[in-house]
Amino acid sequence: MRVLLIGSGGREHALVWKIAQSKLMEKIFCVPGNGGIAQQAECLDIKAEDIQGLLDFAKREKIDLTVVGPEAPLAAGIVDEFQNYNLRIFGPNKLASQLEASKVFAKELMAKYRVPTANFKIFDYADEAKKYIEQIGAPCVVKADGLAQGKGVIVAQTVDEAKQAVTSIMQDRIFGDAGNRVIIEDCLEGQETSIIVITDSKEVIPLASSQDHKRVFDHDFGSNTGGMGAYSPAPIVTRELWKEILDTVIYRTIDGLAKEGIDYKGVLYVGIMLTKEGPKVLEFNVRFGDPETQAILPRLNSDLSEVMLATSNGKLNKITKTGGLKWDSRACVCVVCASGGYPGEYEKGKEIFGLDQTVKMKDIIVFHAGTKKQGDKILTSGGRVLGVTGLGNTIKEAIDQTYQAVGKIHFAGMHYRKDIGHKAIKEVK
Repeated sequence: MRVLLIGSGGREHALVWKIAQSKLMEKIFCVPGNGGIAQQAECLDIKAEDIQGLLDFAKREKIDLTVVGPEAPLAAGIVDEFQNYNLRIFGPNKLASQLEASKVFAKELMAKYRVPTANFKIFDYADEAKKYIEQIGAPCVVKADGLAQGKGVIVAQTVDEAKQAVTSIMQDRIFGDAGNRVIIEDCLEGQETSIIVITDSKEVIPLASSQDHKRVFDHDFGSNTGGMGAYSPAPIVTRELWKEILDTVIYRTIDGLAKEGIDYKGVLYVGIMLTKEGPKVLEFNVRFGDPETQAILPRLNSDLSEVMLATSNGKLNKITKTGGLKWDSRACVCVVCASGGYPGEYEKGKEIFGLDQTVKMKDIIVFHAGTKKQGDKILTSGGRVLGVTGLGNTIKEAIDQTYQAVGKIHFAGMHYRKDIGHKAIKEVK
């Protein structure tokens, strides 16, 4: 099988790494890829948003399956274009991708089909949004409607902060057209968890539970990021809680989409806040999480390519009939090594040292995110640079193993959190 994978981050490296293990695999292409992906796949200089270029390449190279990593091509309708030419592609179509591309669409769908989420109100004009904020007070959450590269959600602790967020989004246009509308919603309290499933709109197969660490500094201080690390499984997600989330969130969402005439095929990611009233949806993503994927896939013993093919063909029941996915019982921890200054401004082009030492370590995988290969050197080229990932018999063992590997890596300005997975240890106790 010839596979084309679209994307360039740590999530995509994890997907390439897992897909490469399939007995079905003949060759993997990745566009545009990164310094680590280039060691396992042929990387090509085509942009992830260049749908026509990707389509031409898939036809020319007789690609059997295309896997879409990031959200932008999905929201732009890449799945619809590929399906027009009967090309197999893993991911939801443009209508289904509105779940992530439009927070207004997602909120209205949840309200209509009784999916638990925070109370909210939608605004087209900044003045009305600010008046509403004065009425409800703070803390509250201000969300830009459209895609904003993970930065369109602002948790405001004061009324002034919330009003400034509205000004920044709707008047200063810091997210462009993504800020044409905003949502003001209640600020939920509790622990967050990431729930990821694969579905062909008829069958649903859950992936292992995981928990992300959004804040840039230890103990959840500092700015929100794309994610500074993750672990799997998440002890806080008990079997009873899994069932509740599937029943009240996953099935209601997929059934609701179907009633709207939308078939959802691909990955559905749900950010959940575990509140005192029960699990409530924070956000939907229409693709694998990052860095959750780096903590989940090393635990997956099943052939991911077979699952993706079955999903794209609408025959996921083939997988469920054989008992679903098989998992490694060990825990997995991923620690993100980021550029100094991230998620703000940062420098690129710093040489990365120590990767050769981690290769020798048992049960350690280093997934590349913001890297590029230059001759024999690997250089930094993004905010989140590496996802250092380790397996262990217990969550503590996985944490210790991973941080030993992190300690062997160095580049100028390297920053990482030192408390990834500690929440899990507390839950186990």
